[in-house]
Amino acid sequence: MKLLFGLLTIERRTCAAWAALLVAGWNWGLCAWAAEGANYPLPGRRIVLVVPFAPGGSTDLLGRLLAEGLSRDLGVPVVVDNRPGAGTGVAAEFVARSSPDGYTLLLGSSSTFVFNPLITPKLRYDPDLDFVGVTLLASAPMVLLVPANSKAESFTSWVQRALTHPGQFNFGSPGRGSTLHLAFEQLMATTGIRMVHIPYRGSQPALNALASGEIDAYVDLVPTAKAAVDGGLVRALGVLGDKRSAAMPAVPTLAETGGPALEVSPLFALMVPASTPKPIVQRLNQAASRVLDGHEVRDRLRLLSFEIERSLPEQVMPRFKADRLRWERLIRDRAIVVDP
Repeated sequence: MKLLFGLLTIERRTCAAWAALLVAGWNWGLCAWAAEGANYPLPGRRIVLVVPFAPGGSTDLLGRLLAEGLSRDLGVPVVVDNRPGAGTGVAAEFVARSSPDGYTLLLGSSSTFVFNPLITPKLRYDPDLDFVGVTLLASAPMVLLVPANSKAESFTSWVQRALTHPGQFNFGSPGRGSTLHLAFEQLMATTGIRMVHIPYRGSQPALNALASGEIDAYVDLVPTAKAAVDGGLVRALGVLGDKRSAAMPAVPTLAETGGPALEVSPLFALMVPASTPKPIVQRLNQAASRVLDGHEVRDRLRLLSFEIERSLPEQVMPRFKADRLRWERLIRDRAIVVDP
């Protein structure tokens, strides 16, 4: 009996010891988890912001403004790494395969998280499993453009000419499956017009083609189109969206001219690889929010015609997924597919 009692005592002590170790381990894990955020970023360690577009465009400028602000706020260098290609897929795949330690960030966009999953059969990243959202950053309104010498004086007359000459006019885009291509597809689906698609290798070549009269119409982001409109190289017929752009206050919305009230403004967000510790995500969210709140950044983004957006980390992916559901039917009905 004494032997049995002794064995039970030893077993209880052993269990208590294991329990103490487990609790200590759990507490240590919590401390380590919290320390990851407290020690981030390490002094002298640089952060890379991967931008999926070529240097010089409006999205690249957004990325550089963000990088400059984050560098000041976090106290370490934040450098831009431009990786265009595959409709933002090259940059997305690179970041998805990067270490989830907060030192490789992605300037995500609607192309990456809304359109690519719908139009690319063999996507080399999973938009829902490979990334975690940090914060929404901005959205960019779009504008319908025609050559400066176009006979169409208004959106209504432009639609009428296209309806009476189906398939005889063309429109440009920065590439098949791009956000700007899909915006024009939605415009055609809503109005019933039929035009021939001419894809180019980027927004600037398409804008140049419009200015020279090589194409008859083009939908562009307001930040990119503004200089060409102000310089008289092209003419703006209407803004796609429910309100005018502060950068082009004289240009009406399509709805104001009797057209459809389209909602096609692409979103931009700061993203990190999946499994990035939550304290680091929160640290980046707070830093990015302070950057967007700064007067200098706000003024420069408004000058570039971006609409500033902010969010909690958990609000980023649901916003992209909601947009994906909204575009799914159009892309399916018009059979838009892009080979990887």
